[in-house]
Amino acid sequence: MKVAIGGPLKLGFRPWVEGLENVPAEGPAVLASNHLSFSDSFFLPAVLDRKVTFIAKAEYFTSPGVKGKLTAAFFKGVGQLPVDRSGGRGAGEAAIKSGIEVLERGELFGIYPEGTRSPDGRLYRGKPGGLARVALATGAPVLPVAMIDTEKIQPPGKVLPKLMRPGIRIGEPLDFSRYHGMEHDRFVLRAVTDEVMYEIMKLSGQEYVDEYATAAKRRMADAAKAGKEAEKKAEKAAAAAEKERSGA
Repeated sequence: MKVAIGGPLKLGFRPWVEGLENVPAEGPAVLASNHLSFSDSFFLPAVLDRKVTFIAKAEYFTSPGVKGKLTAAFFKGVGQLPVDRSGGRGAGEAAIKSGIEVLERGELFGIYPEGTRSPDGRLYRGKPGGLARVALATGAPVLPVAMIDTEKIQPPGKVLPKLMRPGIRIGEPLDFSRYHGMEHDRFVLRAVTDEVMYEIMKLSGQEYVDEYATAAKRRMADAAKAGKEAEKKAEKAAAAAEKERSGA
């Protein structure tokens, strides 16, 4: 399945890649990437010779329609792991456990430290739970990854992708063995995550925002909702004023 989909992706979009030599030929490693588009989970595995396993949200395996079926087939075919993220802390622990198991098998584990796609193309603060904990628990090196221009290929809400060349930069491995056994120290988790995010920022050239992307999305959604409500009120006020003038 990876060959069947990865080949056409590389042929059709011709992604450029820098730093492939940093990916170990064998043994465990964490690929920590920025997250600009749904298609990130397609392009990164497509350019690697080794399988990379991501923790994918369960909705990707159960979405209806043709796109949903194709997405589920791809994720299943390349060995992605579905995790129900609606269960709060329990879901997070399940994802971390799954990531540790992948690394203990000597495989590549992919993760998006921001926790969700960037709402505006900027790089947001990394969540300290998953990335740092799996890296420290296993001793696996962390490779920072920058996806370039993938948000232009398939912006949120767009079904059909635009044919253009995305880019992928893979940085040199980061060794956090000095923190081994400290995966439950929140200050260490924060320090590890921030170091990785700094390297991703350097690779991607994105503007960094010291805010979680989930919080930014909520704020943007609230602002959009407030704007629509204000617009409706203005329309009602204008209609009422017009009715009053007509009655006069």
